[in-house]
Amino acid sequence: MTILKEGVNCLGTFPTDRCSLLVDGADYYRAFYLAARKARRYILLAGWQFDTEVRLLRNSEAEGKDVQFLHVLERLCAETPELEIYLLAWDFSLVFTMEREWFQSIVFNWTTNQRIHFLFDANHAVGATHHQKFVVIDGEIAFLGGMDICSARWDDRYHREENPGRTDIDGNPYGSYHDVQTYLTGAVVRELVDLFAERWGNAGGGALSFPAVPEASAPEEPPGALPMGAERVALSRTRARCSVPPLEPVHEIRRLFIDAILAADSLIYLENQYFSSHAIYWTLISRMSAPGRSRLQIVMVLPERLPFTEELFLGVPQMKMLLALQRIARETGHRLGLYSTRCSVPEEGKMTFIHSKLLLVDDRFLTVGSANLTNRSMGLDTELNVSWEADPEREPGLAASIRQVRCSLLAEHAGWFGMGREDEFSSLEGLWARLEKLADDPQCRLCRYAPEKGLEGKDLYQVLEPVTRVVDPERPLDEEFLFEEITRQNGAFAKGILVLSHLISVL
Repeated sequence: MTILKEGVNCLGTFPTDRCSLLVDGADYYRAFYLAARKARRYILLAGWQFDTEVRLLRNSEAEGKDVQFLHVLERLCAETPELEIYLLAWDFSLVFTMEREWFQSIVFNWTTNQRIHFLFDANHAVGATHHQKFVVIDGEIAFLGGMDICSARWDDRYHREENPGRTDIDGNPYGSYHDVQTYLTGAVVRELVDLFAERWGNAGGGALSFPAVPEASAPEEPPGALPMGAERVALSRTRARCSVPPLEPVHEIRRLFIDAILAADSLIYLENQYFSSHAIYWTLISRMSAPGRSRLQIVMVLPERLPFTEELFLGVPQMKMLLALQRIARETGHRLGLYSTRCSVPEEGKMTFIHSKLLLVDDRFLTVGSANLTNRSMGLDTELNVSWEADPEREPGLAASIRQVRCSLLAEHAGWFGMGREDEFSSLEGLWARLEKLADDPQCRLCRYAPEKGLEGKDLYQVLEPVTRVVDPERPLDEEFLFEEITRQNGAFAKGILVLSHLISVL
């Protein structure tokens, strides 16, 4: 069963000369730094957040170098007179004020080289965010995935308990952090140039046109990358309906996840920061309950705990959904494994935070991007994913690459990165049992994720539950209010607005 369908669950499939995965911030930041140094005409950066003082290289790689993000951009402009740099960031809400650098527009536009252009993008549906994270260099190279160039995101694949390079922009140490980005070259990059130009224009930055870039030698694979043996990749988007300018909704990513899950015959492997999407929840139930279909192994890797405010607002729906999936898996004979990963021995209790957003099916399909498994990412926020689909008979190389990605990630989560033990996960047969055995081993970093059954009965969480409809809606907020009015519901969404407003006022 073919998963990718142009115009249905993806914008299209596009040629690529070279593509790969970059796992964790060390490999991505280094790859961006090296590619940016070769830029000749333009660099485009779209993100949820940027921090000017982020160091792109750490530890021994940074010795004797000024590798702060903004300093690097300024130096590139000084060294290359024809280079233009454009940064497009979400114009964040009040809720995130304490997590953001202040006065970024002034810093970028008034204190830097005049060829560095910064713009806040508030052009989106009511209540939405711009969550896409992609970079384009000279229309030849692109990076796309779940990583922003911002504070407290960098880590390497060893996820050591202590790492001198793992400090934020204020010099404070932070915990282990896992994420995934992709590297793309070829014609697909032009699609991302067009997407950036469209968003820049919609945000009020005016029309952009980019000069032709003289031919250069083919880009090299970044150090540490996991190569994907593919000739084409697909791009999928989420975007809610917008009034100014008028934009129709796009729900390609939601449909992509639904189609991929329903097509699974053996394995569904998910890594994500959250699990609160009703669409994904009901699709998993539908697939597990389908008569006559094969029994699945479903593996999810999630952070053990969310930050406090996110735990309050999203913890209840996530807990309820995961407990229900565990029950249905037992009743229907499927194998469901929920896991987190440590960066230390169990006694210390230090965990690696999972921020990656990927879905892998049957070692023949993989999608990576910015979309969380939340209602917002499936219907409200702007999101962007890239996907690969292999026919194992006709494209054994791509299927092998997808399998290599899965094995490499599982080895990393077990604490075996760099040990050459990836092949221990290569067989799909018995994979769930193998992971369960590792989760029982106190010397292994992989451990079980345990939903808190007690949360449902706590008064605080009962009070906050309506807020989840505000924090994690699938539609613009004005459409949510209209839906309640038309259907004459009990005003749960409006109640959530009132509770959230009170919480913000006292925080």
